[in-house]
Amino acid sequence: MVAIVTSNNTSVPIFAIVVGEHSGDTLGAGLMSALLRLHPNAKFIGIGGPKMNALGFESLFAMDELSVMGIVEVLGRIRRLLFIRRTLVSYFSEHQPDVFIGIDAPDFNLTLEEKLKTVGIKTVQYVSPSVWAWREKRIFKIAKATNMVLSLLPFEKAFYDKYQVPCTFVGHTLADDIPLVSNKVAARTLLSLPQEAKVLAIMPGSRGGELSRLVEPFLNTAKKLYKNDSELKFVAPMVSEKRKQQFIELQSSIAPELPVTIFVDKTQTVMAAADCLLIASGTVTLEAALIKRPMVVAYKVNWLTYQLAKRMMKIQWFSLPNLLANKELLPELIQLNVDVEHIYPLIHERLYQDQSHLINEFMQIHKMLKLDASTKSAEAITALLPK
Repeated sequence: MVAIVTSNNTSVPIFAIVVGEHSGDTLGAGLMSALLRLHPNAKFIGIGGPKMNALGFESLFAMDELSVMGIVEVLGRIRRLLFIRRTLVSYFSEHQPDVFIGIDAPDFNLTLEEKLKTVGIKTVQYVSPSVWAWREKRIFKIAKATNMVLSLLPFEKAFYDKYQVPCTFVGHTLADDIPLVSNKVAARTLLSLPQEAKVLAIMPGSRGGELSRLVEPFLNTAKKLYKNDSELKFVAPMVSEKRKQQFIELQSSIAPELPVTIFVDKTQTVMAAADCLLIASGTVTLEAALIKRPMVVAYKVNWLTYQLAKRMMKIQWFSLPNLLANKELLPELIQLNVDVEHIYPLIHERLYQDQSHLINEFMQIHKMLKLDASTKSAEAITALLPK
């Protein structure tokens, strides 16, 4: 373990942070930058990703160890996850950071926060769990575990206010970072893609399990599209070399003849260059909406996970753009409907028909969320520091 300065030295605040996936790493890096503007000597430790590590974050475990999606999938890793959490509880209880910030990963972070709060550490949950969507009674656990929730979405604040749980709506960092108008010409120039061609982005997710379930239906759809339009270009942004290699291996057995250009760590540029996206459900759908690109969203998990989850869901939609608009802006396909028969006509329509009405809807969402979230979050967290 890395030794850190204890919080007795109030001139050097210690922020403990735990993130569990790439979207959390992006939020964490933005938060660290904002906190460093307020506290230039601050120290950061916990579990971070590459963007956070580049800013001087000290990671005690690799972020990928927490990147598990689905109830059944978590059960397969439960012993290791429990070991990591026990280790963090022991470490932070001994070293006493000024504030602990759990970024997303609520099933892991809320229990950790609750244990740390009992030993006198201020705790923050950055990104609200989807209590408004399912397992509403978690609100009581959140109230017990946290001193503050930082919510990215406006309807979450109203939910917390109903239960009198401290919550600050900060907007979304993606809305701050992404320009209101994304330049397709510039993006294609950067990626050496032809300006006049139709471009479809194939985006089966950032986790290994997502790729294993979605690459096949996505590529089979792409094969059918290519058969009807041999000028159509396919691009696939991957979050890492590991995911790139997984995609290549899957493609070699599913669609070896399909010309797909793969890019690593260029997701936003690839989305900006595309005319349409075939995309896994998640935060990336909001990213795509802010870039103003039409999309078809797919969600597919382990069968048992799906059976359990669908009985607990309380919402009509699962993609963030639809939830924010409170109507269906994008088509959502789930489980058995994630196949060529359902995907193909939806993608074809969005590739070849005018989508200006959708772009206008996305612009309204962007303006609603563009509030300088990292600065607002850093200010809310600073208010919790010992006086």
